Amino acid sequence: MLATWSAGLAAGAALIAAGRVVGPGFLWLVAGVGLLVGGAAWAAGGGGPAAIGTIALLVAAAMARRPAVAAVFFGIASIGFLIVSASLGTWPVAVTGAVALGGVTNEMLLGHWYLVDPRLPRRPLRRLALAALTGIVLDTVLLASQVGWPWSVAEPGVGWAFLGLSMVSVVLVLAVWLALKEPAYSGVMAATGLSYLAVLTVIGAGVAGRWLVAEGLLAAGRLTWL
Repeated sequence: MLATWSAGLAAGAALIAAGRVVGPGFLWLVAGVGLLVGGAAWAAGGGGPAAIGTIALLVAAAMARRPAVAAVFFGIASIGFLIVSASLGTWPVAVTGAVALGGVTNEMLLGHWYLVDPRLPRRPLRRLALAALTGIVLDTVLLASQVGWPWSVAEPGVGWAFLGLSMVSVVLVLAVWLALKEPAYSGVMAATGLSYLAVLTVIGAGVAGRWLVAEGLLAAGRLTWL
């Protein structure tokens, strides 16, 4: 999940940098968060692609005052961590997990900049919410299709937790979307706060779902990393 999360963070930062939505402060923030998560993925055995991703995040942070260049290196970082994530599972699940986690985490981080400057356009926040919602739904469907019915495995509690956290994540992201329709300052405040909760539930759903897949592969005698 660490590599998947890093890939999503970097991809979202690349799009935001390319759109020149905010100044270098946000890019430093998301690069710092990405380095914490991505560095952990590298330390956990991510290998060469994780090393490339980590270095690319460092360069992106250094080039934060040149957003077009920073966007390129954020993109490189995203690809590097996505390769790690896909090598531990499958490409579709790596992509959907990255979209879900990247969308909701960048939503939360970017929301803080809107609290500082409420005059910023809200379109990027809405797009991140839409990306997060799409990623959550697709990730849930893909994981469930690999597992079968989540409650049919040896640990049905994990299956129900997976479904419950996925449903709560969808509700929270929809609430973020609705909060952003409120034109007052409180709308972005509410959306940012809801995004904090969504980050936790999306991580929980992702971990539970991938644990179920790993358990199924173990039972079938063909366990791979997820």
